[in-house]
Amino acid sequence: MARLGVPELLCILGIAMLVFGAKRLPEIGRSLGRSISSFKDGLEGRE
Repeated sequence: MARLGVPELLCILGIAMLVFGAKRLPEIGRSLGRSISSFKDGLEGRE
């Protein structure tokens, strides 16, 4: 699997800002973090 460098991450961030807008990005990040955390908890069997 290819590793992402700084230029690639900046490009992805720029595209995300164009698509979602700068105001929605923190909200999307929080939602994604909660989803990942919930998924990990589900794998471990915790509720």
